Formats: sequence, structure tokens, C-alpha cells
Amino acid sequence: MSFFKDFKEFAMRGNVVDMAIGVIIGGAFGKIVTSLVNDIIMPGIGVLTGGADFSEYKYVMKPAVVDGVSGDVITPEAAITWGAFVQTVVDFLIIAFCIFVAIRVMNKFLRKQKEEEAAPAAPAGPTQEELLTEIRDLLKERK
Repeated sequence: MSFFKDFKEFAMRGNVVDMAIGVIIGGAFGKIVTSLVNDIIMPGIGVLTGGADFSEYKYVMKPAVVDGVSGDVITPEAAITWGAFVQTVVDFLIIAFCIFVAIRVMNKFLRKQKEEEAAPAAPAGPTQEELLTEIRDLLKERK
């Protein structure tokens, strides 16, 4: 039973829960970026490069063998799909840029917070020792 107890303590730590939330949001963000690249950016690049679908660009090393009668593929082609690779690289660059911006904003916020904490607080008034010293001096003067 201690294994399950240890696992429960581990799983319920704040950092693990935060990490799980980050993974879920990251997956959704990845899908948004993939859609942005596939549906908006790459068609624009395709128009600039001649109107072809960029994901269809490939280098065929060995063509497919097709049955002449039925049209069935006997042996699939062996190809390097470099267009799909370029799309994936664009996905990565967009996600990396977004993470860079998010971390930069977070670091700027943390730096500002540390500076505010490190700034000396304005004195609220005399300390207790200063007040007691002043009272003592006043009492000495009265005598």
C-alpha cells in the first residue's frame, strides 16, 4: 500500500498537476499551430512557388508497382516527402517562437517582481529603540 500512497503524494503535488495542464494545453496549441501552418501559411507559400500543394513535394526513390489490370498497388513507392518535413519545421519554428516570447515575458515579470522585493521599504517611522532612547533623554532633561 505504501507504493500507492507514495504515488498519490507524487501525483497530487502542485508541480505535477501544473505540468499535466501544460502538456494538455501544449497539445491543443500544437494542433492550432499545425492548422495555421497547413491551412493558412503553406497554401500562401504554395501560391508563391507555383500553386502546388507544398505537402505533396517529394523525391521518389523507387516508384510504386501497380497491377495493370486491377489498378491495385503491389509495392508502394519509396519516397522522401520533403514538403511535409518543411511544414513540420515551420510548425516547430512557430511553436519555438511562441515559447520564447512567453518565457521572455515571464522572465521580465519575475525580474520586475524581484526588483520590487529588493527595493528597500521606506521607513514607516522611528524604531522602538529610537523611541525609547528619545523618551530616556527627555526624562533625563526633566530631572
